[in-house]
Amino acid sequence: MIKNRKEIIFIYDVSFANPNGDPNDENKPRIDEETGKNIVTDVRLKRTVRDYLREFEGQEIFVREIEDDEGKIQDAKARARDFLKNVQDLDKKSLKEQKDIIKDNILTQCIDVRLFGATIPLDLKVNGKNKQSSITLTGPVQFNMGLSLHRVKLEYIKGTGAFASSEGKEQKTFREEWILPYSLIVFHGLVNENSARETNLTETDLKLLRKGLWEGTKNLITRSKNGQMPRLLIEVVYKEGLNTHIGDLHRYIKLKTDKTDEEIRSPEDYTLDIEKLLEVLEEEADKIEKVLFKKDRSLKLNRNFLSDKITFEEIREDL
Repeated sequence: MIKNRKEIIFIYDVSFANPNGDPNDENKPRIDEETGKNIVTDVRLKRTVRDYLREFEGQEIFVREIEDDEGKIQDAKARARDFLKNVQDLDKKSLKEQKDIIKDNILTQCIDVRLFGATIPLDLKVNGKNKQSSITLTGPVQFNMGLSLHRVKLEYIKGTGAFASSEGKEQKTFREEWILPYSLIVFHGLVNENSARETNLTETDLKLLRKGLWEGTKNLITRSKNGQMPRLLIEVVYKEGLNTHIGDLHRYIKLKTDKTDEEIRSPEDYTLDIEKLLEVLEEEADKIEKVLFKKDRSLKLNRNFLSDKITFEEIREDL
């Protein structure tokens, strides 16, 4: 079980792609109009983790698309009832008993709920009648909205497709999309050891979360998402029993470049300044057990992860 509070910084970049389109705005990449920075929702990041853990690590995922026998997408209530299958004497179970079975089975089987929690609506049959209820599980792992470390440039691309616009027509369809030539995005996350007791989150689960962030980003191999690479992962592990953390660690990382922000196209164009981050960590060294990190070889830092006050451990290939 998780016994230590942890803070996570995850930085990745996107090149000539759309990291997170807004369906209410022509699926454009999300932009903060005041700062010109790229926004990515925590939901998008969690989707990356869920997809990787299911497809490559064989983990059961609660929040995923499942078709019923008629080809319709299953809703949350039907998904919850999946965890009552093969239960003996189900028709004799009370509402509370059925809820407890669903909760226990989901937490045992579904890593995404152990990590991120869930609000699960229920529609259960009790004594021949349908009863409505819900299960709420607070996720121990929470991420803020991701934000680019620089202003980004939004570009509109239009091209022709391979097929005719309709049967018998000679004119081909047109393909239109919005992309970002480059965006370096930082997420800040927190692992709450108190909520971890509610969902039975383990250190093994957190190891898989790290793989989901790093390898999951690499495996976003679709036409709209291809071109994303993880660059830096930092996990600050606080001493057991403190019930505290520094907070907002991502704000102490700055991007330094001789170019204008909109001209940046790759890690070769900038250096990440982590001087203030290391300074803050050293100031709070008495609260910190260790700091784990993984850095992509292409990323340039202005300082190495070295300190006389803090133990830094590099995360190896198995994460």
